[in-house]
Formats: sequence, structure tokens, C-alpha cells
Amino acid sequence: MAEVVVKVNGRDFPLSCADGQETRTRRLAQYVDSKITEFAKGLGQAGELRLLLLAALVIADELSDAGEALQQERNRPSAPELAEAAAAASEINGIAERIEGIAAALESA
Repeated sequence: MAEVVVKVNGRDFPLSCADGQETRTRRLAQYVDSKITEFAKGLGQAGELRLLLLAALVIADELSDAGEALQQERNRPSAPELAEAAAAASEINGIAERIEGIAAALESA
């Protein structure tokens, strides 16, 4: 395990992380710190715990939105699926036209 020290809301926090994840851990901590700084400017002295909670909720909301967008993208049909559906629809239309032709011929007979 690697050891890193991150600064959040002006305080240093020693953390352990997987080897090779030090840069990522620091970057994530900087992101959390930026959210806390944003709230601290808007709320003034709100208390560290409240700032941390607000930052966690905003980050969780961002994660939820990203997950929903990803799910929508996964549910969207791919180009080959759309092409296959269009070909099937065209074939069905052709069959329907032939059936209508047969029905018209039977009616006039």
C-alpha cells in the first residue's frame, strides 16, 4: 500500500491507497476540496462536517447523473441494430403490399 497526504479544507489527511494510485487519490482529493471551497465561499462558516456532507451529496448526485446517462447510452440501439430493424420493416412492407395485391385480385375475381 502506498501512503499519500492530501489537503482538504486546509487540513492534511494521511491516506493509504493501492500502489500506483497516488496521483489519482490526490486528484480526487483536490476535486473534493474544490467542492468544499465552493460551498465555504457561499455559506461562510458552515462547519467542516456540513461542508463535507454537502460536497459528498453533490458528488453523489454527479455520479448518479453520469450513471443514468451511461445507462441511457447503453440502452440506445446501435447502428447495426437500427439497420437490421429498417431492413425488417422494409421486408414487412413488401409482404404487406403483396398481400394487399392478392386480396384485391381475390375481390375482383
